[in-house]
Amino acid sequence: MTRRAMVFPCGGAKLYGMLDCANAHGQTGLLIVSGGNEIRAGAFAGQARLAARLAEAAGVPVFRFDRRGIGDSEGDNHGWRGNRDDIAAALGTFRAALPGMRRVVGFGLCDAASALMLHAATLGPHGFDALVLANPWTIDENLEDAFGHSPASLRQRYLSRLADPRAVWRLLSGRVNLVRLARGLGRAAQTSEAPSPLADLLRAGLAQFDGPATLLVASGDRIGARFAALWPDDDPRVVTHSGRSHSFTDDQASADWLFERLLEATASRH
Repeated sequence: MTRRAMVFPCGGAKLYGMLDCANAHGQTGLLIVSGGNEIRAGAFAGQARLAARLAEAAGVPVFRFDRRGIGDSEGDNHGWRGNRDDIAAALGTFRAALPGMRRVVGFGLCDAASALMLHAATLGPHGFDALVLANPWTIDENLEDAFGHSPASLRQRYLSRLADPRAVWRLLSGRVNLVRLARGLGRAAQTSEAPSPLADLLRAGLAQFDGPATLLVASGDRIGARFAALWPDDDPRVVTHSGRSHSFTDDQASADWLFERLLEATASRH
């Protein structure tokens, strides 16, 4: 397996990426889009390890990159909503580096998954052939609670805290923000999620994508739980994992589960 650094242009800026590839690689590659402001290695180098594992164990070539304004890359950071051109430039570079590669699967976690849902259908005939979208971000920017717990996850959270003597002591000793607590309890009492314009936008974007998509949801993750609450519960593309890790890295079983799902998505099809 070789790991090769690559430099490519996007909007007048130089972007930096990393290609992991076995000498005898398959015809389907994986392009990883980083979430948040994470660099291409991922949190604690998780994406780098995942790329190496896929390349070494299964011969899947993997390309990771820093979008503009992140890590080594030049330019201004336009956020996940504005990274369509960055994704397109990385995809073109990946395809050009491996002319024998027939298919490319796009993989994103959190707001990277949302970016793929929003932009994948706009990339034209040389775009992605399939998508794997993990715990997509569906929290509208104007939501008062920045992390937007779903009512169900809030109920679970408060029940667990009632069983924690330290949490009860903090409440009795006046060390809890009562206004925030009341707001949280009110949200926990709701029976369903409030409508989300962002979720509607992502649903419409994904509907325009012609290829297959797999939606991975960690049921114990608050971002995943919120997505599941907003998404149609009869969508056969949704695959649920019982873990709590947002990035599927809390234990080896979760990491193996994600690895297996990506292997399924990158199985070469002629």
